[in-house]
Amino acid sequence: MKNTAQNIKKISSMKELHSFMGLPSPLNPLITLIDHSETTPQSQSTNQNLMLDFYNISIKRSFKGKLKYGKKLYDFDDGTMSFIAPNQIISIDSEEERNKDGWSLLFHPDLIRQYPLGKAIKNYGYFSYAVNEALHLSDEEEKTIEVIVQSIKKEINSRLDNFSQDVIVSNLELLLSYCNRYYSRQFITRKMATNDLLTNFERALNSYFHDNSNLGLPSVQKLATELNVSSSYLGDMLRSFTGQNTQQHIHEKLIERAKEILTTTNLTVSEIAYQLGFEYTQSFSKLFKTKTTFTPMEYRNSYN
Repeated sequence: MKNTAQNIKKISSMKELHSFMGLPSPLNPLITLIDHSETTPQSQSTNQNLMLDFYNISIKRSFKGKLKYGKKLYDFDDGTMSFIAPNQIISIDSEEERNKDGWSLLFHPDLIRQYPLGKAIKNYGYFSYAVNEALHLSDEEEKTIEVIVQSIKKEINSRLDNFSQDVIVSNLELLLSYCNRYYSRQFITRKMATNDLLTNFERALNSYFHDNSNLGLPSVQKLATELNVSSSYLGDMLRSFTGQNTQQHIHEKLIERAKEILTTTNLTVSEIAYQLGFEYTQSFSKLFKTKTTFTPMEYRNSYN
């Protein structure tokens, strides 16, 4: 069944969220920490598509069900963190014996909008992953996360004053910075899977630039879709291991292929540009000169 406005429940406020989950009213209108051991069986909504107006950071230990984020499933394991951005469709399957050990920290974008974190949070790729790449924590890492989350909980439960929001946002920034560090570590510790992805990425690029039936330049999104990962995850992986993002890799492979054609064939610059997927020859020539300091013809003539 397709997701439509009729079968997606949108939750816009913390008060509405607490009511939906059968919890008392929230202490803060912009942030809440939900202990899943305190939720009632009725609040464990199943087989329903939800759209929340909040960022959602969760740890779900021994998670038995399946959480769907967009079109992909999160792969939960002990001590696994998930990250969900606002206005994304999520759904949880039916699981009568669901383990309720864990917590969810939810906060509205308005909480951080006037802080540097309001812009910086867009750089944390794990919020936009369309794959089952949740964060797997070591025991020590989870302890660090728990200390920060408990500090946030203490501040939420305290009386609001002029410093409350500053303190909460500072702790949120610290929490997300640690998560960013652990994600980078995860790319290293899960090296085998990453190497497979790197190999498949190189294979996809090589295939694209050697297959004349492919018209149009390969986009970051097209390659990510072909590799069954999100563009954010692909970019993070490539930067972590090569120092270059996906677009830089595409350009590097494109220029490499262009040099090969220029030095081994008599095709015109316009024919080469078209073969590589450019709509306009000028765009190809401009990119080539930017990357090599030569025009395509200057490069060809240097080999004659």
